[in-house]
Amino acid sequence: MGLVTTKEMFEKSMKDHFAVGAFNINNMEFIQAIVDAAKDENSPVILQASSSAIKYARINYLMKMVEAAVEESNIPIALHLDHGPDFETCKMCIDAGFTSVMIDGSKYDFEENIALTKKVVDYAHERGVVVEAELGKLAGIEDEVNVSASDAMFTDPNQAKEFVEKTGCDSLAIAIRNKPWSV
Repeated sequence: MGLVTTKEMFEKSMKDHFAVGAFNINNMEFIQAIVDAAKDENSPVILQASSSAIKYARINYLMKMVEAAVEESNIPIALHLDHGPDFETCKMCIDAGFTSVMIDGSKYDFEENIALTKKVVDYAHERGVVVEAELGKLAGIEDEVNVSASDAMFTDPNQAKEFVEKTGCDSLAIAIRNKPWSV
């Protein structure tokens, strides 16, 4: 079994009512531990690499380690770029064999984010790769993304609908207000 797309995984998980874990990888030990645990549970898994992990481990090394995990495990594995900062990084990962990429254009204004995401979607979809995009900004630090509380911005549902329609992205990471539900 080769690498699969997250779209295939999510369709099956929705139909059969189970969750799919996504874990960031940085080296061989991470990959082995994550895939061994998923294999023990007979569960599909998403291995995610950030641009920092790719700089650290180098893309060819990551790809060969993931290929070994696919060969040894015989479970569905997707390889996902987590928070891709630009088109070039997404393209590099798509060309290397990733089955899913996230383009994080949330640092740009709405129209620039749409244009960037659409460019990635067009390139990825021509190659059978799934695209996740991001709209809104959560406060905090993740990899090279650093958003102060004053710059945080929640996702507008109307913008989300327009964004997906204009970009054709397959999934959307959003920023929502974390407050208790009221009845």
